[in-house]
Amino acid sequence: MNPDTPPNRCRIVLIVPPSVPPLAVEAALGGGDVASLILTAEGVDEASFQGFAEKVAATARGAGVAVVVAGDTRIAGRIHADGIHVEGRREELADAIERHQDRLMVGTGGAKTRDDALELGEERPDYMFFGRFGYDNKPEPHPRNLSLGEWWAEMIEIPCIVMGGSDVASVQAVAATGAEFVALSAAVFGDGVDPRDAVARANAMLDETAPSFGEQ
Repeated sequence: MNPDTPPNRCRIVLIVPPSVPPLAVEAALGGGDVASLILTAEGVDEASFQGFAEKVAATARGAGVAVVVAGDTRIAGRIHADGIHVEGRREELADAIERHQDRLMVGTGGAKTRDDALELGEERPDYMFFGRFGYDNKPEPHPRNLSLGEWWAEMIEIPCIVMGGSDVASVQAVAATGAEFVALSAAVFGDGVDPRDAVARANAMLDETAPSFGEQ
């Protein structure tokens, strides 16, 4: 369950594909502060993804955690998600913002360079994501994502999320960039990992090492 007052430092976003059992999500949310979930289809069919998303969204609502659906605005609407994640061309992002930003958070990702990120940022998404879903297969975050996150956090007001690694300790490297959010998936939902314990340890590390943000 999230605290009434979120911590004033880098917070956790969980990337949740359909291969993760809803009970594991529930356990993770019991481990401490989580800002939001991003649900990814990971190649499953629409009906399966919607069924998964409905279950996870219900659990998240009970814990006071926002739910973002990646890549499918129809399912986002059907499950009453809090946001959508759009990756692709600037035109696709602009269309999603025009259609949905009045009632949903609209985030984006996929930028591999500063120019890519700035181009997407001109559309004023609600956040910028640096990394790729499903590619957190090394213990440490990808150096390019750290570099982009540090540059973005210093220069741009739009919040950013930086993909962590498969080791919970990777949250420390992301927090050091000044990014507002660190994304975790394999570090919490990987084989042999206790999701509740992983989130608890991640939050403890962030409490200890993450720089505090200035007063808003």
